[in-house]
Amino acid sequence: MNQLRMPGVLIALAASVALIGCGKKEEPKVAAAPAAAAAPAAQEEIVVKIGHVAPLTGPIAHLGKDNENGARLAVEDANAEKIVIDGKSVKFELLGEDDQADPKTGTVVAQKLVDAKVAGVVGHLNSGTTIPASSIYNQAGLPQISPSATNPKYTQQGFNTAFRVMANDVQQGSVVGTYAAKDLGAKTIAIIDDRTAYGQGLADEVEKAAVANGAKVVAREFTNDKAIDFKAILTKIKATNPDVIFLGGMDAVGGPMLKQMKELGITAQFTTGDGGCSPELIKLAGDASEGVICTQAGLPADKLPNGQKFLAEFTSKYGPIQIYSPYSYDAVMVLIDSMKRAHSVDPAKYLPEVGKTSYDGVTGKIEFDEKGDIKNGAITVFEIKDGKLVTLKTEGGAMAAAAPAAPAEAKK
Repeated sequence: MNQLRMPGVLIALAASVALIGCGKKEEPKVAAAPAAAAAPAAQEEIVVKIGHVAPLTGPIAHLGKDNENGARLAVEDANAEKIVIDGKSVKFELLGEDDQADPKTGTVVAQKLVDAKVAGVVGHLNSGTTIPASSIYNQAGLPQISPSATNPKYTQQGFNTAFRVMANDVQQGSVVGTYAAKDLGAKTIAIIDDRTAYGQGLADEVEKAAVANGAKVVAREFTNDKAIDFKAILTKIKATNPDVIFLGGMDAVGGPMLKQMKELGITAQFTTGDGGCSPELIKLAGDASEGVICTQAGLPADKLPNGQKFLAEFTSKYGPIQIYSPYSYDAVMVLIDSMKRAHSVDPAKYLPEVGKTSYDGVTGKIEFDEKGDIKNGAITVFEIKDGKLVTLKTEGGAMAAAAPAAPAEAKK
């Protein structure tokens, strides 16, 4: 049995030989390819909400929608620029609210926007909603820019958050009252207001200017901004035989009032402020609007310094401008420009920059005084001719006296 057994050394040797015979050649080592460069991290995108408030229902919803559309177009244009602030890509979003031109509703939606963490607010449209809402924004430290509230009290409260991008009623009322007495040659004037902060405030300023220029106020009547029947007060006014009638109110009141003046045979020259200086007034009053003299706190749409692109883009999307949409557009852009200069979308950080604004907007150069009013605000006087608003003259701003009108005789 022993001769059949292979000694251990031979077995080990045989195994070694077998392994060598069957073994593979060792492949040369190849250096590992370098790892691919890491792709740059995607830029962080943040959403910044901007609030907008105006009446979107009720008699002047057409004006509120006009304002909102102006703000919406600004947000779209800003987003198209792919703006980067503090190293972050910013997408702006408009949060629109309806205050129904009602002061109580205005404060409710103001708090709603504060709770929604908006970075700033454009609005409100009416002075009567803008003023009470402004204290809510001030408490929250939110910049607020109104494109259309003209009552002086808005910026006289001492709030560093309150701004407006058009002239106020002190400026507008002075132009209207002076125009009635001097350009129209009015000796007597009857004044009606709608008892809103805007209507009554503007009427007060018109009265001051008219009296200072030698006219006598023979009647001072009032209505409300929801009224549609004015025959009682118009009959009282007719008895005073005024040269001029001024309405402090919106186009929703002015349109029916003009029709009723015509029915009553009142031939006094009708004048009104920016709230009634709109295509809607012409639509509501029809041919009774012919010859109306009205003012707007700003430049004519076709004379806006940088506004041709805006006009073309806006009208193609939304139709004709009512009154304030270019100012809503600029209000949004001023907020965004302030964020860019502050390198922050935080209201606490960019608010100081709003007051330092020097911005070339579609409505002109925008700079604010220490109260938040626009510097060098323009007032334009229009006459309605053949169903259109025709520019007579502009006072203040870069276009002062662009189209001076010859003195006219007051209609009787």
